Amino acid sequence: MSKSLKRVTCALAEAGCEIEPQEIGQATTAQMAADLVGCGIDQIAKSIIFRGEMSGEAVLFVTAGGNQVDADRAATLAGEPLGKADAGLIRAQTGFAIGGVSPVGHLTPPRAFFDPRLLDFDTVWAAAGTPRHLFGIAPDLLLKISGALKGDFTA
Repeated sequence: MSKSLKRVTCALAEAGCEIEPQEIGQATTAQMAADLVGCGIDQIAKSIIFRGEMSGEAVLFVTAGGNQVDADRAATLAGEPLGKADAGLIRAQTGFAIGGVSPVGHLTPPRAFFDPRLLDFDTVWAAAGTPRHLFGIAPDLLLKISGALKGDFTA
């Protein structure tokens, strides 16, 4: 088991969640992940990371798979201009590689915001630390354990 997958599994267990991530195969888009797990695209909880231009820190937006993050709305929620987060910042702060960023189990938890669209479902699927692993979870529970704040940041 990779260190990243183990960190997510441990974070879920520490939150009292008896959830075992599933290996689904390589998915490079939300639609691919939805097809592999057998759900709708909006049931994929994408973890989108931006760089806070003033703080220099990663800012996480957990959004429904079919939604796009609106940069202006996201910056308003974050309270600072946002720019592109490079792979080095993402890896250093979260401990995850691009494509496997989970909403939980970060080395240093970033400020995080949560798309209310995800709350329309009984179960959503999020990356479990690798591009090949997802975990299914009730979205209200994911909101709680991720430490994210609900906010309107999609286009």
